[in-house]
Amino acid sequence: MEILNDGFVKIFTRLHKYTKGLSFKGWLRRVMINSAIDYYRRNEKHYNSLDISHAQYQSSSKESALDQLSEQEIIDAIQRLPPSYRMVFNLYVIEGFKHEEIANQLNISIGTSKSNLAVARNKLQKILIGERGENIKHERNG
Repeated sequence: MEILNDGFVKIFTRLHKYTKGLSFKGWLRRVMINSAIDYYRRNEKHYNSLDISHAQYQSSSKESALDQLSEQEIIDAIQRLPPSYRMVFNLYVIEGFKHEEIANQLNISIGTSKSNLAVARNKLQKILIGERGENIKHERNG
């Protein structure tokens, strides 16, 4: 109903924009379609979320790889990063600084900050995957 009402309001307020000689039905259809698209875009953020009252019934049956890691394993992996990558990673991920702030603090460019973060994440992922693989091997052989 809201889309239909919005569409008719647009039609009546913009009737002066209709070009005589062209199909009124086609113009009306286009205005209604655009109204529906506008409504969707305005409310899109609500389509992919659940009401908070449903949250208590949601359960996570899948345990992520991160859930299987201990806090100490994660800290150790971060400590194994090269210093420049570790610094940017800590400032961005843990401290919550923006790349511009990191660049100013470390006297590097914003692009270098972004690059260092990407490399740090890749290295950290490889470190953690490697450790997980070693732990699984030890568990199987042990």
